Amino acid sequence: MASGSNRTILIALGANLAIAAAKFVAAVLTGSSAMLTEGVHSVVDSTNQLLLLYGRKRSQRPADALHPFGYGRELYFWSFVVAILVFALGAGVSLYEGILHIQHPEPAVSPLIAFIVLGVAMVLEGGSTVAAFNDFNAAREGRSWWQAFRFSKDAPTLILLLENGGAMAGLMIAAIGLALSLFTGNPFWDGLASVLIGVVLGLLAVLLLREAKGLLIGESADPKLVASIRRCAEAHAGIVAVHEVLTLHSSPDMVTAIISADFDDAIRAREVEGIVAEIERQVAASNPIIARVFVRPMDSGAKKLSFIGSDEPEGVGRL
Repeated sequence: MASGSNRTILIALGANLAIAAAKFVAAVLTGSSAMLTEGVHSVVDSTNQLLLLYGRKRSQRPADALHPFGYGRELYFWSFVVAILVFALGAGVSLYEGILHIQHPEPAVSPLIAFIVLGVAMVLEGGSTVAAFNDFNAAREGRSWWQAFRFSKDAPTLILLLENGGAMAGLMIAAIGLALSLFTGNPFWDGLASVLIGVVLGLLAVLLLREAKGLLIGESADPKLVASIRRCAEAHAGIVAVHEVLTLHSSPDMVTAIISADFDDAIRAREVEGIVAEIERQVAASNPIIARVFVRPMDSGAKKLSFIGSDEPEGVGRL
């Protein structure tokens, strides 16, 4: 799936900075715990977007002697850091503020201001969410939403989409909590809203951590791409069988492929070299996302490419 754009991250950054400022002003004027929590959430989101921009820039550095496969995975590292921040700061602060407000309730002041800020925040957050959704939807390629989420290698787009979804849910929870507090005269509901916001952010953070961890360790390419590589190799004269096609994402738009194939014993070494070069050229030409292709000649009785101590290593595709 294709990588998203910096434009989407910048839209989210601008929206969150404006929202955070408005929420903190409203929290001071109203005394709303949920509003303060939402302000912290927006600050965390803004920091996260700066880290994603930094990670994307660092990941685009060219390969060198120390990192011959490039720096693409640095984007996944910073995505993992962002997921940790969402869990530790976003969810942690929300839960802390909510529990504190339940234990020591304070009635909200100037609730009209709080509702106005929530409305403005929903509009701004909604625009950012639409931008992230468009990036995600453009790379979906006909899959279901869950399949697209599982197969996507574009961690920043996933983070923005889930962050914005969590933000929209948090805004609605904050509005409901504040409304219940005003209707019942009991500030407990405002504190409970903060706790629920923390739970939502915690669940999203765990999901992000799981996805970011898999990408950081190394995940295989889309099964459709793996199948395309296999068909390309099998179509060449002189290839008796293709045993394995192993792929690894170094970044959202950079894949390394390793092909183990059995060559016809009747052909000469020079012909094998020519076939290998042609396979590498055709695979790279037909799939621009593939940065490197390696073909390993192997007879049918040879041991398949594998990892010691693992029948099916995590992060490596097998077809």
